[in-house]
Amino acid sequence: MTVAEHRIHEVTGTGLGPWLDGLGELRIRVFREYPYLYDGSLEYERAYLITYQEARGALVVLVTDAEDKLVAATTCVPLSEAGAEFREPFDRAGIDVSKVLYLGESVALPEWRGKGFGQLFFDLREAHARRLGLKMTAFCAVDRPPDHPMRPTGYRPLDGFWESRGYERRPELRAVLHWKEAGEADDTPKDLTFWLRSWTR
Repeated sequence: MTVAEHRIHEVTGTGLGPWLDGLGELRIRVFREYPYLYDGSLEYERAYLITYQEARGALVVLVTDAEDKLVAATTCVPLSEAGAEFREPFDRAGIDVSKVLYLGESVALPEWRGKGFGQLFFDLREAHARRLGLKMTAFCAVDRPPDHPMRPTGYRPLDGFWESRGYERRPELRAVLHWKEAGEADDTPKDLTFWLRSWTR
């Protein structure tokens, strides 16, 4: 796949508006897979993504193909403007949320994986953190046991990739989020652990 076959869009503020539904649909499709197993709705996605449209300092990176179809995306927002469920673990640990950029989820259609967008998404979000003068970047990942019945054969967690980017898993920084999992009737609590990288410049 050549560079000419895709475009990168860095979107902020109201510029996200035209992309909301497409981004919500992409997230629903990708997060249906393990380990999130998310059985989402476009209504919920719109409400969640509008926070990135309204938050000062938020950035959404979108990838479109040659036909302008959305094929991959990632998000980030100053942690001070993220939801309470993301801020509270840092408050409890005595970490100043005003110094942290929260890295939201990265998603890509299966046929667009392995093209280097994971590295690119981290590069762009970390550069955004530096532009904002923030000293840390952080994200959280859902915790699943190795013997989870829905774990695909040959599944490889991304821990090694995250470590190669300089992130450290911080077991003391834990959040509980609620979503409806495939096969569930209602939202249920899910445990997530944060990964953190500190910046000296």
